Amino acid sequence: MEGIQSKGKQRQRTGGTGLREVYQNRWDELGLSNDFIFGKVMRNPALCKELLQLILPELNIDHIEYPESQKTFQADTDSKGIRVDVYVKDDASRIYDIEMQVRDTGELPQRSRYYQSAIDVEQIDKGEVYSMLGDSYIIFICMTDIFKRGFHKYIFVNMCAEDKTLLLNDGTVKIFLNARGVFDDVSDELKAFLDYLTGKKSENAYIKALDNAVERVKQNREWRQEYMRVSVRDWDNRQLGREEGIGIGREAGKSDERRARILKMLSKGYSVEEIADLYEITTEEVEKIGMDNE
Repeated sequence: MEGIQSKGKQRQRTGGTGLREVYQNRWDELGLSNDFIFGKVMRNPALCKELLQLILPELNIDHIEYPESQKTFQADTDSKGIRVDVYVKDDASRIYDIEMQVRDTGELPQRSRYYQSAIDVEQIDKGEVYSMLGDSYIIFICMTDIFKRGFHKYIFVNMCAEDKTLLLNDGTVKIFLNARGVFDDVSDELKAFLDYLTGKKSENAYIKALDNAVERVKQNREWRQEYMRVSVRDWDNRQLGREEGIGIGREAGKSDERRARILKMLSKGYSVEEIADLYEITTEEVEKIGMDNE
């Protein structure tokens, strides 16, 4: 495995220079609608709490806490893992997952369902009763109107089809914000936030605080380097997927597909640490896959 690791180090020194320059130039143009910037800004508890109160004014949120700085969910090694943008709990044990979404991928409703199930699995252990599940809010902040109805805010709860006044009361809520809404259906403060995402300036005190926080993030050299590393890695991974073709892995199964991807990345000179971080597995697992193929 020494050869694999040394090739990875060599790649880190020489590879992706052109892409890094592209992403470095792009860094200066990023705003809050970028999910990386958004995640860093929302590390500020005061700013995050105020945003939640704008979205959910009916709730009384005293304070919030961050269980982890960047929460990752994966039920098992073969399941699809997720890494959420912002994951917080409040003083009433309610859970909030806030996602910034620039593009309409055509699957956001299904993604919200998957995120909800992943969060639920994380909440309780084997043998515990289901009533221990806390209320949870999956919030997608979208730059486009994925439902094409013109609302700024779409709220979805489970209700009876025969009597829409009868709610299931399972504690789950899914909210999709639309930065391109046309109706007067939210508070002026929330509208100012959504307008800010589209590039409109505001004298609103909260918006000014967000704007200042964005600039502070962009001045952080460590975060700028992290953004470039993540962006180059994601670009490489997309290229790798194109090379392998859409059909790879469907016949062999998910486990074989992941193994093939890891072997491909090893052959391209990625380090064991890079691959382990990407697939959220241990370096020992990556090394074993490499040695089994020798």
